[in-house]
Amino acid sequence: MLFISTSYAQSKTIVGVAAGNENFTTLVAAVKAADLVETLNSEGPFTVFAPVNSAFDALPMGTVDNLLKPESKDALTGILTYHVVAGNYKAGDVINAIKGNNGAFSVKTVQGGSITLSLSGDKVMLKDANGNMATVIMADVAASNGVIHAIDTVVMPK
Repeated sequence: MLFISTSYAQSKTIVGVAAGNENFTTLVAAVKAADLVETLNSEGPFTVFAPVNSAFDALPMGTVDNLLKPESKDALTGILTYHVVAGNYKAGDVINAIKGNNGAFSVKTVQGGSITLSLSGDKVMLKDANGNMATVIMADVAASNGVIHAIDTVVMPK
């Protein structure tokens, strides 16, 4: 079970909130390696579908290590920005958009690709460009420049 303290979240950016949580250490390392700290500390607002450490651990062995290498910066940047949507979309907004669009809502990511949001019972699901699915396991973690929704799988662009 994840626990994310939001007591100081309003004064911290998305990066600050993620850096203060042990469930996002791999994500924070990746954001630093991709030189995205400044971007995700900017005004935004952003909605980040943030993979937890176990999501990165589930990737094939060596994937994360390879992505963190300087020569993989472009690929890493593409993957990370695929998890970011411009705007501040809380869970209620996401659920209303899904219900208002016949059960599925496609959103454009900062990377340029799209993810499709849907519901499975009361859980929000993300489908990436390759058909892989991720589940939102904690929603509405507030930050000064947007919101974080923790997900259980790393989604990948085409």
